[in-house]
Amino acid sequence: MLSYSSYILIALAALLVTCHALSKCPGMSGLPGIPGRDGLKGLPDSLDAERPSASVNLKHRLFRLEAVLALNGKIRKVGEKMLASNRKKVDFASALQSCEEVGGTLAAPKNEEENIAIMDIVKQYNQYAYLGIRKGETSGPFKYINGMPLNYSNWHQHKPDGEGKEKCVEMYTDGTWNDKKCNMYRLTICEF
Repeated sequence: MLSYSSYILIALAALLVTCHALSKCPGMSGLPGIPGRDGLKGLPDSLDAERPSASVNLKHRLFRLEAVLALNGKIRKVGEKMLASNRKKVDFASALQSCEEVGGTLAAPKNEEENIAIMDIVKQYNQYAYLGIRKGETSGPFKYINGMPLNYSNWHQHKPDGEGKEKCVEMYTDGTWNDKKCNMYRLTICEF
């Protein structure tokens, strides 16, 4: 009669013979090898074959989105600018903040074409709108809110006339401008 340890050795031998015959022998993992060399450097982004098609696809989708928004009267495109309104009437500071929170600024016409595009939105909502133009805290001439001097204006007859008390600028429905106190509620129109 065989001992218990003999049965174990026979079973192990049978397992190893079967394992080698099937080429599926589990073994102990060895130590990790040394790291290999760095691979070849990839192509620059400008030569990546997939990148241009993704870029073209994205540009096409953005163009379609802009077209749909323009068709539905949600935005106006003029030159490189896009104009949009959230339809809210607020004071100047709140209007400016609303525009800046979404990556824009208050609409400020730099030429007649831009003035007409802003006027179209003012007419659409039949509400006067603040422009991104104001006087400094210490008076002086009206400037764009980025501090640059005006290179275009469309003041209503006999305007500005606030003598320093009216530091903000609103647009009438006819596209002309009026100096106004900054605490009045006017339509918000942003430019991007």
